[in-house]
Parts: sequence; structure tokens; C-alpha cells
Amino acid sequence: MTGKPVVPPIEYEAASDEVRAVYDDIMRTRKVDWINNFWKVLAHDPALLRRTWEDLKQVMAPGALDPLVKEMLYIAVSATNGCEYCIYSHTASARAKGMSEAQLMELLAVVGMANQTNRLANGLRPPVDPQFEPRG
Repeated sequence: MTGKPVVPPIEYEAASDEVRAVYDDIMRTRKVDWINNFWKVLAHDPALLRRTWEDLKQVMAPGALDPLVKEMLYIAVSATNGCEYCIYSHTASARAKGMSEAQLMELLAVVGMANQTNRLANGLRPPVDPQFEPRG
């Protein structure tokens, strides 16, 4: 995903009060002093920025899944979808949460294998085994 952005990032100093409020919450929640470019381009639509941030904050909050597992899942989906920005962003976040290089490589091996077997299953359409179906 190289090249120029579709819309230029909106820096904090140029942001509306509504956008600054979201930027402030992002920095406070993440305990950082900067806003990454993903949020800066979403700022062209303040409602989209706010909604996306609130949803992400809720989904990535502590829950049944460990925070590192959530970041690794984000990497897996981002790799499958080919989102370079999200791969870099969530790999950095996962590393900050303790992910090792061995874990990253194993994760990507699983992602590659899952994509391969998914494509084979989608193409061949084997019937789902009754043992795999949820029990009522």
C-alpha cells in the first residue's frame, strides 16, 4: 500500500474541536503523545472517526481474550486482507505486548495454511462432517 493517501492526514493543530476530542481520547487511552495516520485520514469524517474509535476501543478492551491474542488475530486478518498499514500497526502493538519473532512467524505460517486449506475446501465443497456441527 504505497503511494499517496487518498485524503491528506488532518494534524492535531488543524483539527476541529470534535476531532481533537477523539484524538485526545486516543492518546489518553493508548498512553501516547501522538496520533497515527489512520485516525488522521478518518478525521475527514468526524462521525466515522468517532464511531470507528469507539468500536475499536470496545473490541480491543480487556475481555475473555488476552490483549496479545487480540493483536495477533488482528495481524492474521490484516495479512489475509492484504492491509499493509494494519499489518505494521498491529505487529508493532503485538511486539509491545510481548510477541516474539518466533510467535509472529508461527502466526503467519498458520495464516498461510488456513488460507490454503480454506481455498481448497471452498473449491472442493466437501460436506461438513456431523461431528463438527454444534450440538443443540
